[in-house]
Amino acid sequence: MAEIIIRPVAHIYTDFAEKFGIPRQSGLVEDLCGRVVFEEEFRRPEALRRIEEFSHLWLIWQFSKAVTKDFHPTVRPPRLGGNERVGVFASRAPYRPNALAMSCVKLLRVEWDAKDGPALIVGGVDMLSGTPIFDVKPYIPVADCHPEATQGYTAQTREHLLQVEIGEEFLSRIPENKLSALRGVLARDPRPGYQDDPDAVYGMDFAGMDVGFTVNQNTLRVVRITFEED
Repeated sequence: MAEIIIRPVAHIYTDFAEKFGIPRQSGLVEDLCGRVVFEEEFRRPEALRRIEEFSHLWLIWQFSKAVTKDFHPTVRPPRLGGNERVGVFASRAPYRPNALAMSCVKLLRVEWDAKDGPALIVGGVDMLSGTPIFDVKPYIPVADCHPEATQGYTAQTREHLLQVEIGEEFLSRIPENKLSALRGVLARDPRPGYQDDPDAVYGMDFAGMDVGFTVNQNTLRVVRITFEED
């Protein structure tokens, strides 16, 4: 089989320096923003002409930290407890033949006059900072929205919102423009679906902060906020 080589047209920059804590799907935390910066070859205003007419976009990207040459026909989704196997093509697992993914994000604005622009500011991201973007396409409701679609096995996975408690001593350390997004990420329960130890302290890197937290039943409590310079 002949190999087809594709190259990034852009990279997205987000508040996530590591995988832990990233929402499991795009759009779950709308306050999570990213900046799509195009490679110099594609950094041309005419390539984005009329894009601002669309409210949402599809980003085609790569799980760049999960690229492998080995093919595994089945995977164990964490949301099924980490034990049950499903077909890789019946999942959205990152370990797949081409490690490709797609996310539907909200187009917040276009930075037409930025030094490295035009750049796209998007919301509802679920990507590591620096993730390569292979294509950008408009989301078209009449073709892309299917309210009658079935959920498959994902309908039985745990999906809940946690109550997030952040003490005043930590609130004062969190930048105001990051607080809402951080709350949204924590409320979605960043832990793997099969972990439920109320005594465990989990750590998450978010927007340059090391966020430590515990989860007891339906309450997530922040116990640590530190920065690299601390």
